[in-house]
Amino acid sequence: MDRYLQKSVQDLEFVTVTKQLSARCNTDMGKAMALALEPLLEEEEIERLLGETSEYLSSFDNNNRIPNHGFDSITGELNLLKVENTTLEVSGFRKIKHLCLTVAEHKKFFKKFKEYYPRLHAFTETVELIKEIPELIEGVIDKFGEVKDSASPDLNRIRQEISQVRGKINQSFGSALNTYQASEFLDEIRESIVDNRRVLAVKSMYRKKVKGSVLGTSKTGSIVYIEPEAVSKYTRALNNLEFDEKEEIQRILNALTSQIRPFRTDLKEYQEFLAHIDLTAAKAKYATEIRAIKPEINQERKLYLREAYHPLLYLSNKKDKLPTYPQTIELHPENRIIVISGPNAGGKSITLKTIGLLQLMLQSGMLIPVHERSSFCLFKTILTDIGDNQSIENHLSTYSYRLKNMNKFLRKCDGQTLFLIDEFGTGSDPELGGALAEAFLEVFYERESFGVITTHYANLKALANELPHATNANMLFDSNTLQPTFQLELGQPGSSFTFEVAQKNGIPYSLINKAKKKVEKGKIRFDATIAKLQKERTKMAKTGTRLQEEEIKAREEAQRLEKLNAKIKTKLENYQELYDFNQRMIYLGEKVNKIAEKYFRDKKKRPLISEILRLVETENSKRKKRTVSEIKEQEVKKKEVSRELEKEVKTIREKKKQAKKKQEKVKAKPRPIFKIGDRVRLFDGRAVGSIDSLEKNKAVVNYGMFTTKVSVDQLELVESKK
Repeated sequence: MDRYLQKSVQDLEFVTVTKQLSARCNTDMGKAMALALEPLLEEEEIERLLGETSEYLSSFDNNNRIPNHGFDSITGELNLLKVENTTLEVSGFRKIKHLCLTVAEHKKFFKKFKEYYPRLHAFTETVELIKEIPELIEGVIDKFGEVKDSASPDLNRIRQEISQVRGKINQSFGSALNTYQASEFLDEIRESIVDNRRVLAVKSMYRKKVKGSVLGTSKTGSIVYIEPEAVSKYTRALNNLEFDEKEEIQRILNALTSQIRPFRTDLKEYQEFLAHIDLTAAKAKYATEIRAIKPEINQERKLYLREAYHPLLYLSNKKDKLPTYPQTIELHPENRIIVISGPNAGGKSITLKTIGLLQLMLQSGMLIPVHERSSFCLFKTILTDIGDNQSIENHLSTYSYRLKNMNKFLRKCDGQTLFLIDEFGTGSDPELGGALAEAFLEVFYERESFGVITTHYANLKALANELPHATNANMLFDSNTLQPTFQLELGQPGSSFTFEVAQKNGIPYSLINKAKKKVEKGKIRFDATIAKLQKERTKMAKTGTRLQEEEIKAREEAQRLEKLNAKIKTKLENYQELYDFNQRMIYLGEKVNKIAEKYFRDKKKRPLISEILRLVETENSKRKKRTVSEIKEQEVKKKEVSRELEKEVKTIREKKKQAKKKQEKVKAKPRPIFKIGDRVRLFDGRAVGSIDSLEKNKAVVNYGMFTTKVSVDQLELVESKK
């Protein structure tokens, strides 16, 4: 890694991001790749990596979940395959088989869903699938990790013989056990296992009466463990066969290793392929946690960060349930350099680090937490000078180290450079250090570099105001509460609020006043003017935001009314057409009715036919010759009108249904038992009267001026008679 880039990676805490990314990987190789992540320069490669991560991220929200990509590293096996006449272990073959099957599963999946994951599918196409590898391994090793009997004829024969000998051993041992048990030579436990061999547990007093090999005794010496003589003969035969089995298995594995060895390069590619998928999955998981997206990458040398979050700060605050404030900043050829000023602890350094860290992440193929309308360009060099760079090893002060760093900046800076400098010019005499910093800034400006610096120096603020393609900015500060708002405002330098912050922190007013006298009056006035302008700008910004919101609301309302007006107009036109059509149908119906009446009276067919023909010809003369498209258009209009009518009828019916349901609910309530003297009223009325008499299901209600007889179902109780 370039040493300048290494310093930027360190200053911007990109290493912390790669560690967090590594923790989200499943495989050791994926973790190593995450830790080794570096910014790239080729736009095509960056776009590919961002596209792959975006596709993997989208898989979290749909039903087409990408298969599991976990695998055990085969790096040791690949190193062994380099050396001739080496033999892999069974566990190594199992790992290789699993690796091949996982790659095959991914290729099959991405081929099936290539429309959803085009970039990931294209990446899988770079790996050639070799079915021969798992087939060779499956022919030798079973799913339990044992070499199959069918791996070779000799192994099959040896294992059959082993099986027969073990049968004879069990038979012989069983016979001896029964014989000596009957003779009461054996202890209560009867038998045991010594050195993986079955032995008889013989009482020590009868040891000479049992023929066989003594393999041990109990701790007390009361039991002697003896392998029967007949069994010993078969055990020696079994040992020889087991040795032959091991030799044959070794030969088979050696032959299998030789068959796999030519595919070493392919297996290496398989492992790298799945490690890359693991890293891509980790990037997608990380993107989910920091709410990251893929922004636009432009060719216009424009850097526009909208609502950008510092990922490390966002995760830390998220864990502690604290708010994180986004930043919006823009650099382009007409505004290449931004000078940020304002009080300490206002968020200047975080803004600086946010820009740099997001640029590094993006150029490393990682999604970043910004608004979807953000746009980035790529830089060949990112130079940073952030934090206290005092070098104890080289016996350099902070200022000396920063000067050496500036010298490197001067050598590297060009139109493809992004520089980020915190507290520019500090560490020396304010006037002399400020003058030197001003000279440096002019060089960076002349070389058309892009950059953001933070400073308290008035001369740098003034220079940014004078240069056409540079601008001032300040971190907003609430002058009433003296608390930072963490919002960046472009176009104006910021006051340091030195004396105000001191007063807020309990410094005696007399001491602050004494300090003010020691400073030039012009400088205090200048700082006070900046503070005043900043307050006014904040007020104007709030007013502008409010007016803008009101304007947007008014525009939306106007658009809504315009759409509504157009809709009503269309409806009226459609209704007019329908009305005209219905009127014409009524007119024709009346004419036909008159002709029918006339025929009914005189029963003359010829006048009837001539009248009908005349009526048809008269109507046809009014019709225009229409094209097929016009006829279709009219039919569509008629259908639309009928649909509108249906909708309205449906709406009316729904309202009626709802009203009916309400009435049913009211009726469904338990009906009160009325008594003479109860105060009642009708469901739909307001007047309250009292019941004079009750007869069957009727009640006579007295309203004072008059009485009325109504059904008790129409009454609701207002107050019971006490």
